[in-house]
Amino acid sequence: MKTFSNYSILFLLVFSIACGSKNEKTSESESTSKTETAQSKKLILFFGNSLTAGYGIEAEDAFPGLTAARIDSLGLDYRVINAGLSGETTASGLSRLDWFLEEEPAIFILELGGNDGLRGITPSETKKNLKGIIQLVRGKYPETIIVLAGMQIPPNMGQDYTKEFSELFPQVAAEENVILIPFLLEGVAGNPDLNLPDGIHPTEEGHKIVFETIWDTLKNLL
Repeated sequence: MKTFSNYSILFLLVFSIACGSKNEKTSESESTSKTETAQSKKLILFFGNSLTAGYGIEAEDAFPGLTAARIDSLGLDYRVINAGLSGETTASGLSRLDWFLEEEPAIFILELGGNDGLRGITPSETKKNLKGIIQLVRGKYPETIIVLAGMQIPPNMGQDYTKEFSELFPQVAAEENVILIPFLLEGVAGNPDLNLPDGIHPTEEGHKIVFETIWDTLKNLL
């Protein structure tokens, strides 16, 4: 009986290990399958600064996260990558763009320029960098749809600078033949109830409005 008992214990141990190994392989297989399914979806790339990154709030509550949630709820064959970086200027964006072009984006949403304006960078320099970003994307992926988010700034730098800055976005959109969202922060900028105490970055409620502004354009492209 002892011998039988020992064999029984050994059998159970081997069976348990085998089942565990099988379950691990199944889990790995399911995980790989999910990853491959996600990667097979077309890419929407948000490329911007702290507005895109969702400064001061959770990433899923920023407009790229809200876009991803809407797309998932509609069962659309797209996924979203948030490539926002706080403090980003058009120059630094141009220099880091290559890192995000390893994969072809179906839609590329460019949200840069605000920090240039706040820092008083010459609008002609901002314009040159925005065009450089667009040309780099288009040169590598001619089929990518490019959307440019227009920006405005407070008149701190003077009326002439403010006017020249706001006009550069429509100019870039026309010259590069890309889709323009005239003003990303329409209905949000200047409203203390929709912005964090810094008066620059939207709250969660503000991001909901920004998302709707973006979605009005994006929904026609999907």
